[in-house]
Amino acid sequence: MGVQPPHILLVTFPAQGHINPALQLAKRLVAMGARVTFATSQGAKRRMSKAGTNPPKGLYFASFDDGSEHGFRPTDDIDHYFSELWRAGSKSLADLICQGPKNGGPFTCVVYSNLVPWVAKVARQLNLPSTLLWNQSPALLDIFYYYFNGYGDTIKKNINDPSFSLKLPGLPPLESRDLPSFLNPTNTHAFALPVNKEHIEVLDEETNPKVLVNTFDALEWEALNSIGGSSYQNLHAFVNEIGGGALSLDI
Repeated sequence: MGVQPPHILLVTFPAQGHINPALQLAKRLVAMGARVTFATSQGAKRRMSKAGTNPPKGLYFASFDDGSEHGFRPTDDIDHYFSELWRAGSKSLADLICQGPKNGGPFTCVVYSNLVPWVAKVARQLNLPSTLLWNQSPALLDIFYYYFNGYGDTIKKNINDPSFSLKLPGLPPLESRDLPSFLNPTNTHAFALPVNKEHIEVLDEETNPKVLVNTFDALEWEALNSIGGSSYQNLHAFVNEIGGGALSLDI
């Protein structure tokens, strides 16, 4: 019997800006010969079904419980939603992983998007390797990393100063207007800050952390080099590692 292709569980936060890049990655992995189970919340999966998604062969869809009957609404308490997403999602995802042999074979690894760092913890508990799909700029990942590793106090103190300038390793000089609004404690979206801190902590806990970023080299080569090199090389190294040589890389 030949080498079996890997079966990747791709888990994404249930928002369109997260679903779209994750779905593009899923299709690319399938084109390389992998099997991919794409998992998001039950509500988001229903919306995708209504949109009439016609998946290629080797791409399957699953869902996890986000602790809400209707998904997140603008009037909901965002902290409560994230708490329930973590609680219900962790249990639901663990069940999905354990049922892997019933759905096309056991999973080889887990890839997860922004805002769901708990996915990596579930994977680790079940002895599955995990990889973060950072669907934003790698420069932003660099900024968050350094914010939580030595630069946080300086940024918080000066983020509202228009004349403030900051030099972070691997990045050009940044002014306060270049920094993500999440870093401003008064911003309405500051809820994302502890979630991104959790992402950084999860990566720090890994022996060999892996991150896939949604960009192209010519745009952000300095930021990519700061976090590990070319996006093209890293994706292919990732695919080659999980595939055990069973996948085609000539695309």
